[in-house]
Amino acid sequence: MAGALSTGQGSPVAAVSRPQLELAVENADGVRLAAAVGAARVELCAALAQTEGITPSIGMVEHACRIGLPVHVLVRPRPGNFTYSSGELDVIERDVAAALAAGAAGVVIGVLGSDGGPDVPALRLIVAAARRSNPSAEITFHRAFDAALAAGTDPADALSRLQQAGVDRVLTSGGSPDCSAGLSMLGRLVELGRTHAPSVQIMAGGGVTLELVPSLLGAGVHAVHASARPRRAGSSGMDRADAADPGLAARLAAAMTIGGLEP
Repeated sequence: MAGALSTGQGSPVAAVSRPQLELAVENADGVRLAAAVGAARVELCAALAQTEGITPSIGMVEHACRIGLPVHVLVRPRPGNFTYSSGELDVIERDVAAALAAGAAGVVIGVLGSDGGPDVPALRLIVAAARRSNPSAEITFHRAFDAALAAGTDPADALSRLQQAGVDRVLTSGGSPDCSAGLSMLGRLVELGRTHAPSVQIMAGGGVTLELVPSLLGAGVHAVHASARPRRAGSSGMDRADAADPGLAARLAAAMTIGGLEP
């Protein structure tokens, strides 16, 4: 399994001897695959291909959490933008608490304010709800962060807001459509984080390929997030297969170890 990394609100990110692999999954079979290849944790979501992920059912959360690998549940009430009404924010808080009560080790959230950047007051309320349910819960801010960067939010300010809100980790492609295009910014985010968000891990995610992993590790990211779904030819060009490929998942895990890609 990927090496341990010190986390937690207010705690500086420790030196990482082996960055962590997180797999995006939709069911218990995906969690079992992640455990088998040595991933550190999973992000559990629903309708990944159709919506880029929404909140899974509580039954699925309970089922996935029985396997034993840390499960981080995506809490996103609908597709679309990341600016939510007061009613939607209430749903997010309730879903966060329910997921953690069902056994999740963490939650994955993202809320943007009217200025396009991370919404600190809303995030603080969600983080507080999470830690009332589980004081050790880990909080990941998802790729709403990339939408913030694309809208012109200063990267240092965006990271600082996550630090203020008590977030542990940010999933990002560096503000680009995928990590290949955002590689330079990912390295910059790692550097900026040391000063502006010392307790926030930088996790690269979005279009991660096996060949890209060494470059991501070279950029200094603390974790890599992937679905391990191979590309396939479809009616609209190349898209992603619905299920993770066990061989690709294993090769991604191997690429995360010191020494890089296996032959």
